[in-house]
Amino acid sequence: MRNWGVSPQRLVPPIQGTALVGWAGPLLVALFGGILRFVRLGEPKAVVFDETYYAKDAYSLLRHGVERTMLGDAKNPIADQRLIAGNLDIFKQCPQPSDCASFVAHPPLGKWMIGVGEWLFGLNPFGWRFAAALVGTLSILIMARVARRMTRSTLLGCLAGLLLALDGLHLVLSRTALLDIFLMFWVLAGFACVVADRDWARRRLVDWYASSPITGLGPRLGLRPWRVAAGLCLGAACAVKWSGVFFLIAFMAMTVLWDMGARRALGLREPYRGAWSYDVPGAFAAMAVVPAATFVATWTGWFVTAGGWGRNWEQATSSGPVFFVIDSVRSWLQYQWQVLGYHSGLDAYHQYMSEPWQWPLLLRQVSFYDSANLPPSACGADKCSQAVLGVGTPALWYGAALALIGLIAWYVATRDWRAGATLLGFAAGWLPWFYYAIADNRTMYLFYMIPVVPFMVLAVVLMAGLALGKEDAPPARRATGAAAVGAFALVVLINFWWLYPVLTAETITHAEWWARILLRSWVTAAPK
Repeated sequence: MRNWGVSPQRLVPPIQGTALVGWAGPLLVALFGGILRFVRLGEPKAVVFDETYYAKDAYSLLRHGVERTMLGDAKNPIADQRLIAGNLDIFKQCPQPSDCASFVAHPPLGKWMIGVGEWLFGLNPFGWRFAAALVGTLSILIMARVARRMTRSTLLGCLAGLLLALDGLHLVLSRTALLDIFLMFWVLAGFACVVADRDWARRRLVDWYASSPITGLGPRLGLRPWRVAAGLCLGAACAVKWSGVFFLIAFMAMTVLWDMGARRALGLREPYRGAWSYDVPGAFAAMAVVPAATFVATWTGWFVTAGGWGRNWEQATSSGPVFFVIDSVRSWLQYQWQVLGYHSGLDAYHQYMSEPWQWPLLLRQVSFYDSANLPPSACGADKCSQAVLGVGTPALWYGAALALIGLIAWYVATRDWRAGATLLGFAAGWLPWFYYAIADNRTMYLFYMIPVVPFMVLAVVLMAGLALGKEDAPPARRATGAAAVGAFALVVLINFWWLYPVLTAETITHAEWWARILLRSWVTAAPK
């Protein structure tokens, strides 16, 4: 019998409950969240906020493989009016495809995903919002499953999914054809794959330790499918918005540190050398090469057509296949450099812009839609309102702010990997924006926080796990913890229910709308 230096159960603790319950609970929570996201998805029947760019760019990708210039000015009001009227003639007429090339600031994957809904259901509000609602619902399922894996508790996993389903900002972005919900989805999926890879690798180490001759460096673990999947997902995140690269770098470093920790916990004589020799090369391939290939692949439409911005098709096709490849890559890199310059200089004033330090406390919301032309008969009062406020559920966000502070203390005291992973995910999605706020005075909005909302939920759930205590904790402690956690979830539910009409464009009286404005700064213009 092998003399274990560490218990196998400590390296890979068992998950409570059966696999059936572990899937049934999260699926039910995701179904609840999906109902909230799909019911009345076509309302308002309007082009909401930046849908004016992405819904039409997605349609252009379906038609032409690249984004093309639309009718109208920068916000395309003529094309907006034609879309709502059902007229799909929204493109400018150009003698040559390159004359209609449109400069776009974000990679194409998120718009391709929006385009799937338009292909299935047509170019209408339901069609261009379908993909957002679908990935928003799937993200609730992923949230529940990854929280279950991290806490080893199906109950806490379902709590995580429920809290994400009840977040107002997540709901609004799941019902709007913007890119940020797709960024959040791929980041969360990549994180879930990294966490699954952690378990997978540790099981392989345990199996090796139990049955193979011991070496100082430990074993080669071979192909790690979950880490390759993480690279694909995080490459997809970067292919939606460039800010996905912050998560990619953070999670790549995190998975290597986990490998070092696992080999050290197993009692190997040279754990760090073993990790550098056997794990780091694979991590680089899975978390650098695979994401880069994924990112480039999403630009296929630009590479194979003549109408993309800066494509220089005639020049590229003038001197044979080798020159075609070289010139195409050169033009594509120049385009990426132009996009970088655009983001670095984006400082135009917007009345709902905000700063990163304001986001966790919801000091500024974003008005996605506000109808000013409703007749009194619409709600039975002198003045009616139909609005979509892009704002998180305050009870959840303020609770998460406290939970993150508690998580810092917990990590400093125990070095618990779950606290560290959650804090790293939050930091990767929040702290980089401080640089842009200070160095570039960049125009930013609250909804840039959506990729870190899952990590805020994880912080709450991990603190809830501490409040509940272990299974062998005294019954009074368990009962008190359960009451506190249940009360918090109920408060979040009530707060979400109260805000729901102004998250989904329900028709209410102006007085009812005003009662849901938590802070005056939600409706006053940002200072110039």
